[in-house]
Amino acid sequence: MSNAVRIGILGDFNPALRSHHATTDALQHAARKLKVKIECEWLPTLSLTDPKTEELLETFDGLWASPGSPYKSFAGMLKGIEFARRRDWPFLGTCAGFQYALIEFARNVLSIADADTAENNSGSKNIVIYPVVCAISGVKGDAPKLSGVVPEIRLRPGSYLQSFYGKDKDTVSEEFFCNFEVNPEYEWATMEAGFPVVARGAKGEIRAIESPTHRFFVATLFQPQLSSTEKNPHPVVLAFVQAAADWGKKKLDDSVLE
Repeated sequence: MSNAVRIGILGDFNPALRSHHATTDALQHAARKLKVKIECEWLPTLSLTDPKTEELLETFDGLWASPGSPYKSFAGMLKGIEFARRRDWPFLGTCAGFQYALIEFARNVLSIADADTAENNSGSKNIVIYPVVCAISGVKGDAPKLSGVVPEIRLRPGSYLQSFYGKDKDTVSEEFFCNFEVNPEYEWATMEAGFPVVARGAKGEIRAIESPTHRFFVATLFQPQLSSTEKNPHPVVLAFVQAAADWGKKKLDDSVLE
């Protein structure tokens, strides 16, 4: 049996996307910092609709819902996220992975059956994720876009997220590249589902959520992988890989005892 930490990346790998290369690179940065071996595998969203998906996901120590929407399978991405939430698997969602985590909560925890993102043009009356209202940086185009490094993201004191950065950190700067964000009319849904907001933008916009009861469950609208480097692995990715390593060891120890 391999001693490597196994990370399943939920998403449809696109070699043209910087964020996809950055995701695998950030995992390796964290692994070398923590002195662990890591194996990461992209799991296409269409494959996640297979009846044996849970058996596959169980072989990983952590799951990362990647950027890159619209995904080839909306249902597949939700199924992967649901597994992590329901089975308490270490989970990190970034950008669209964050957005789909909120949709999964709304549908499967709060029973809002048609909860959706405006990106899908489904005609749903419950649009949890909608287009960015105000651009943060000067990006040309027809629609506003969150793009570039955004300063002064406020962290909630005492949150797990704050602890990853350091208890003396009240604000951080992070890199975004997204067209959609949380519809504020559905902010109540995050708390109701048990995933409080732990980071906000300058105008109070939701930028990250976490679970206080799961082993590790964090989702961010920003993309920590984009600013991770070999010398300075991103603290959120470090915390995720450590949680996955701990879970992998526990699974192995438990199997020996059986």
